[in-house]
Amino acid sequence: MPSSSSTGSDSGRPAPPSLWRDGDFRRLWAGQTASQLGEHACLVVLPLFAVLTLDAGAGQLGALRAVGQAPILLLSLFVGAWVDRWRTRTVMVLTDVGRALVLGAAAVAGLLGRLGLPALLVVAFAVGALSVFFDVAYQASLVRLVKRDQLVRANSALEGSRSAAQIGGPALGGALVSVLSAPIAAASSALFFALSFLSIRRIGRRESVPERSERPPRVWRRIQEGLRFVAGDTSLRSVCLASAAFQFFFAAVMTVHLLFLPRDLHLPGAAVGLVLAATGPGALLGSLLAARLPSRFGHGAVLVSAAALGDGVFLLVPALHGSSAVTVPALLAISFAFGAFGQLVNVTLMAVRQTLTPDGMQGRAAATINFVGMGLTPLGSLLGGFLAEAWGTRTSLLVTAAGMLLSPALMALSPLARLGRTLPAPPEAPASPEAPAPSV
Repeated sequence: MPSSSSTGSDSGRPAPPSLWRDGDFRRLWAGQTASQLGEHACLVVLPLFAVLTLDAGAGQLGALRAVGQAPILLLSLFVGAWVDRWRTRTVMVLTDVGRALVLGAAAVAGLLGRLGLPALLVVAFAVGALSVFFDVAYQASLVRLVKRDQLVRANSALEGSRSAAQIGGPALGGALVSVLSAPIAAASSALFFALSFLSIRRIGRRESVPERSERPPRVWRRIQEGLRFVAGDTSLRSVCLASAAFQFFFAAVMTVHLLFLPRDLHLPGAAVGLVLAATGPGALLGSLLAARLPSRFGHGAVLVSAAALGDGVFLLVPALHGSSAVTVPALLAISFAFGAFGQLVNVTLMAVRQTLTPDGMQGRAAATINFVGMGLTPLGSLLGGFLAEAWGTRTSLLVTAAGMLLSPALMALSPLARLGRTLPAPPEAPASPEAPAPSV
């Protein structure tokens, strides 16, 4: 892109009419929405299958969830390097087919009574691994489908559908298990991936991908290029550090939060679930706000202020006492505000990252930031549990919630805070010494 571009318009809708008239974008949006519904339904269907059908214990259930999340840490960097060498449409349709087949096979095996816990662990890992491929590919594909001055609105539309999937997916998965059965619910999740496949395969726009050479660069070299690119760009490095700080302390906060609600506030399980679910509607609002606030007030101002408000609202939780009639509405408001401001930050940061990254680096930049950001979450969870045992839940929640403010502080001290209403053009992609430069 030769010059800076505007990222907004006067419209308050998630995307301007010109964007929605783009059939390829609509197909990507529909496919991503179906994929997210299937993915979030699986987060409930597979654990319920283990508990209700296989009578899994708490430790086994924890292992199942960990195995499903492990691909984020194990594969993200490799996936980023690989996706940048292929057409994203091809990656997405293949992963949709793979997830549909895996879940379909699991459903058949479950109906026949031949799906044990070891096989379910394999299913969880396979679905998680393919989802990493899909998520990195769809983020990279957006830059190849829409103009850079439409990225904020396009991300707002996609993140809005993802937020809706976060609300409806688990509820749908739980309802299918209750009304039908766990194996049939798994088959229903496979249908969502099939729908995603049918939509994304109809994307007709050809993508520019790097030319193939007789000696393609080794995957480790491509990973190193992605790491060096993110580390060498001050804005992207700040995104990485702020994301890592947030994920670390948020993992600690949630560990203590899940102890604080039932033990200190004596909330029943249904009330705890309701409180946690309130972040979903807030995220929908945040997606809508992200379509217009950065172009009106500036990307930097929105990032810092929204992160400070969203993270700081958790400081109110340790101050709550009294009956559930008082605490539950307050907790619902806190969760809603956290979801709204948090999603506003997420959408804006994604647009910043995509705009500042050359097309040939999109997959690796996304994977690098995801890897660094999510890599600290296990340590954060351990810290939250340790502090809760040593200091008690109320004090620990206050300390870890205060730690979340490190993320907006890092952004405020970085070049991100100085981003205005328009975003600068990306630098040229670094040329690989073992391969020709990407074609345009």
